[in-house]
Amino acid sequence: MHGISETGRKIFNKKIKRAKLLAFFEALPRCLAGMDACGSAHHGGRELRKLGHDVWLMPATYVKPYVKRGKTDAADAEAICEAVRRPSMRFVEVKSEDQ
Repeated sequence: MHGISETGRKIFNKKIKRAKLLAFFEALPRCLAGMDACGSAHHGGRELRKLGHDVWLMPATYVKPYVKRGKTDAADAEAICEAVRRPSMRFVEVKSEDQ
C-alpha cells in the first residue's frame, strides 16, 4: 500500500496482507483507491465501494511507465499513485458481480 495526500506528499508505504486489507480500509476516512485492473481488482473494488471509498481501476500497461525502479509490489503501488493523478489516464469501470 502506498498512500499520498492530495498534494502528492507520501503519507504511508506499508505492506498489508490480503486478509487484513478490508480492515485497513475500514479505518481510513473516505479516499480514492487506485488499482491495477485485474480479475481480483473488480471484487476488491466492489468491497471498497461498500466501505464508501472511490475506486479507480487502470490497465496495468497504462501504469507501467510510472514505475521508477524494479518490478516490486512497493514500486507498483507508488506508480499507481502517480498514474491515478494524471488527467489523461484512462480508467476501467468496476464490474458488477453478474458481469
